[in-house]
Amino acid sequence: MMSPASGQNPLRRPIFALVLAIGITACGDQPAPRAPTLAIDSAGVEIVTSDPLNSDAFCSLSEEPTLSIGVREGEEPYMFYWIRGANRLSDGSIAMMNNGSGKIRIFDAGGTHLRSMGGKGEGPGEFRIGRYIWVLPGDTLWVGDYRPWRYHVYASTGEFIRTVKMDPEYFNASLAGGVLDNGISVNARDDAWEMLARDFRQPMPWFVEAHDADGTVIGELAKLDAEREGTWDGAGAILWTLFDPVPSVHALGTTIAIASAREPEVRLLDEELSLRRIVRWTDPDREVTGAHVQAYRDERIERRGGRGSENWPPADDAMISDQRPVADVFPTVSTVRVGRDGRLWVYPYRKPGAAGGWWVFGTDGHFLCHLPPSIGSFTTYEFGADYVLGVHSDDLGVERVVMHELRLPDPGLGEGSPSPP
Repeated sequence: MMSPASGQNPLRRPIFALVLAIGITACGDQPAPRAPTLAIDSAGVEIVTSDPLNSDAFCSLSEEPTLSIGVREGEEPYMFYWIRGANRLSDGSIAMMNNGSGKIRIFDAGGTHLRSMGGKGEGPGEFRIGRYIWVLPGDTLWVGDYRPWRYHVYASTGEFIRTVKMDPEYFNASLAGGVLDNGISVNARDDAWEMLARDFRQPMPWFVEAHDADGTVIGELAKLDAEREGTWDGAGAILWTLFDPVPSVHALGTTIAIASAREPEVRLLDEELSLRRIVRWTDPDREVTGAHVQAYRDERIERRGGRGSENWPPADDAMISDQRPVADVFPTVSTVRVGRDGRLWVYPYRKPGAAGGWWVFGTDGHFLCHLPPSIGSFTTYEFGADYVLGVHSDDLGVERVVMHELRLPDPGLGEGSPSPP
């Protein structure tokens, strides 16, 4: 099943207002300074509403990949472990983050290894835990690393340029976001200081912040409500309310996409941090029923190979416990992503028993097509105008960077028509 990667979501109305994050310092006993408050007025912003559930427009991916990099056994640059990012450069070559070695590896458009940079460590340009790649103009690479959260900046030719540290510091990795073409990074963090009780009553607050090219906070773009957490006697772990929403945020090129997962909409900001458009869709019945809860439990038991199997950890008993609180309604989305061409990709929340799949919206905000799951275990890292790039893991756990051709509906067939086979 093709699954979303990175990126979670956030936002609220009627004004996109900003309230600041209170983060945790590395020592963990003092809140970080508040970021400046920004106010993003929604007056006069274009609102585009679509009805994806009643559209029969489908896009598809090529059955076979147009590019596949990676082997089970062979030369070291082609053997991967724990890939955490893959992106295309302007000449068609591929940059990927192989977190097992801590190295960024560059391959040409045909899949031949060209160079590697970085490595495990704490020195300049070295990675503790590498996480995702963003390609800026001139093929400059920004690659996330933590702890604390920071970006290492490289030229695609291999030269290490600098490290960008967050100010105030992010001790943990950013929960979501990305880097725009102008070097502004969008980062999200929660605030455990407001969650000490953990009684399933108070949503975890998410703070979405913009930082300049040197890492200094510019201001807060949104404060969002995430899942409610808590525990009970005998649970053995802190859990979240079943089916509670988790925000999703993604930034790429000149666009920031923010979804609260509580409303059927995504808010799009531009590189000036101004609200540009609100993309909405018709909202189906989202009520959570007892049948949904039972289907969730049955799916988890089946996926683990049965209760009491070697793949059934004690925490799973708490996951399916009758004592675990359940949300009244489903979230609207799981993930939002901005494509390299500016299109918006939305992965609606998959209810138990449903198939899932992506929704694609054009640069004008109108719905284009459904992309159903079709590739097995495939994690997407980049959507292009005519390709999807990601990582495929086979039955033996061998990871490969693969690219598939993306086929959109033929405009000549008219709106709502599926693409030809």
